[in-house]
Amino acid sequence: MSDPDHRDFPTGTGGLARRLGTADAVVIGLSSMIGAGVFAAFAPAAEAAGTGLLIGLAVAGAVAYCNATSSAALAATHPESGGAYVYGRKRLGEWWGFTAGWGFVIGKTASCAAMALTFASYLTADHAKPLAAAAVIAFTAVNCFGVTKTAGVARVLLALTLLALAVVLVGVLGGGQLSGDHLGSVEQWTSGGVPGVLQAAGLLFFAFAGYARIATMGEEVRDPKRTIPRAIPIALAVALVLYAVVGTSALLALGPARLAVSAAPLVEATEVGNLAGLAAAASTGAAVASLGALLALITGVGRTALAMARNHDLPGWLSAVHPRHRVPHRAELVVGVVVCVLVLTLDVRGAIGFSSFGVLVYYAITNASAFSLPADQRHAPRWLTVLGLVGCLTLVAALPWTSVLGGLVVFAIGLAGRAIARLGRRRRQ
Repeated sequence: MSDPDHRDFPTGTGGLARRLGTADAVVIGLSSMIGAGVFAAFAPAAEAAGTGLLIGLAVAGAVAYCNATSSAALAATHPESGGAYVYGRKRLGEWWGFTAGWGFVIGKTASCAAMALTFASYLTADHAKPLAAAAVIAFTAVNCFGVTKTAGVARVLLALTLLALAVVLVGVLGGGQLSGDHLGSVEQWTSGGVPGVLQAAGLLFFAFAGYARIATMGEEVRDPKRTIPRAIPIALAVALVLYAVVGTSALLALGPARLAVSAAPLVEATEVGNLAGLAAAASTGAAVASLGALLALITGVGRTALAMARNHDLPGWLSAVHPRHRVPHRAELVVGVVVCVLVLTLDVRGAIGFSSFGVLVYYAITNASAFSLPADQRHAPRWLTVLGLVGCLTLVAALPWTSVLGGLVVFAIGLAGRAIARLGRRRRQ
């Protein structure tokens, strides 16, 4: 009998094991989304657009759907680790692929820090940063022991998160303190204008980025041409419905002004009602959801770093795959170390904006790559990929100026570093 830990590898040496089915893929996508948005993104979105954040949520969902169809088609055609880094290289050229991969790595590394800090801040205000670093270390260790363990832990965390959110909604909706006045004013819906709504959409897009997490793990999915196109839209639809319910409930309970300044909006939304005793469930849910998102985020960044290292766009020693556990253990460890450094220096709201910049650039290149697919390999008409590309670029431009400036600087550093490294290799040759 063959060893189950060493079967179904892709052709060639050093490949990863294909162990994930549709249910695993949906779980990893949901665990990436639920936590990132529900507990971290509504407050800055309310600050940007007031009640208009609900319009921003719809815009973000529409852009995410366009991106999802592009990601699904590309992942089915190119079922390899690396996501848009691989798609960009194969369909647009090496520089476009590097830009996408660099955007994913920096954006999702910032997301890892945001999720670790969110987890810790809901448990303790005094020791949040050390606790966040400890969570990163623990989950890096989990990832290093194999992707099936990653999917198993994500499944448990997602179940606990959904249970906690159900309790929170009972507390908010059953507390008797909801007010339709919080949604009814034209001024509240238009306080941020079109720029505010677009900025809210860009910030809330941070919450949706997990829908295609499985696309970055295409080398570890069984039957990718069938599994990936099914898993991505299922995860996206479930998360969108949940966000709409939670966001509307929080606005009805707190109003846009109070929501905008809240550090823990779901806790406050529960506390204002007659079932304030359920507020502890909100804190627990936030911590557990953030852990689930952190787990899947670290996994995705590690796989993209693996793909980039294989092509010498990152140091080649990061491409090593553990001979027993079949995971990119060196890439995972480096990602863990970088995230630990970031949690000691970053602010959660700033991390969300910076992450959105990097990930929107990544998905812009995803849509451009999907546009180049022949008709028989596309899952949607070409105009949908154009809409996704324009949507991504529009939301990038609408982000807070500090996020845009920081993103441009880091992209410039990455592109310059690649150019210098390539020049050095040519001279040595």
